[in-house]
Amino acid sequence: MKWHPDKNAVNTREAEAKFKQISEAYDVLSDSQKRQIYDFPRDAEDIFEEFFGGLRKAAVMETKLPCSLEELYKGSRRKMKISRIVLDASGKPATVEEVLSIHIKPGWKKGTKITFPEKGNHEAGAAPGDLIFIVDEKPHQVFKRDGNDLIIHLKISLLGALTGKTLKISTLDGRDLTVSVSDIVKPGYEMMIQNEGMPISKEPGKHGDLRIKFDIKFPSRLTADQKSDLRRVLGRTTG
Repeated sequence: MKWHPDKNAVNTREAEAKFKQISEAYDVLSDSQKRQIYDFPRDAEDIFEEFFGGLRKAAVMETKLPCSLEELYKGSRRKMKISRIVLDASGKPATVEEVLSIHIKPGWKKGTKITFPEKGNHEAGAAPGDLIFIVDEKPHQVFKRDGNDLIIHLKISLLGALTGKTLKISTLDGRDLTVSVSDIVKPGYEMMIQNEGMPISKEPGKHGDLRIKFDIKFPSRLTADQKSDLRRVLGRTTG
């Protein structure tokens, strides 16, 4: 009665397919010769479980789910329209469309799998397969992800590299982060801001780090006076 098509108006096709399988099982249980195959005496529940448990599953359907870095930082909800093959009441394959809701959690990484059981294709003699979405990460124009850390490359003038500078960074969740550079920035220098990286999905409230790498902009030309001033100032510091 649970799977009777008249009681499943929302998902009639699936109900019809299930009801057909149940009817076939009942046909086995109600036939004395067929019942001997199952080595009676046993209760009907065991046989029913064996009948369905022995069905192989149809092949898993896998599809990529491209996500922006912002989505993986803040989390989001997506609606995905899918097409899959089901069996109608007569056992013939038919294509149906359905919209699934996917909850992307903050901190998920590339390769994370979201499984929708029995939302894949349905084949004759097999239980419906599963549908799996695999998270894929879109390239970002500013940030690069490294595990739970975020990396950003910032340009800084030679003057700023030597004397210090205050920088502003727009975060993935729309905040303006003010960063004061007070150390001398040498080639290969990296600055780390703790807890400003990606959320750690298995540790709510925790984040990775933000790593700032600097590209020093050297002047394309200097006047004679500027070169003289630099020799005078830097000559004293280098000895």
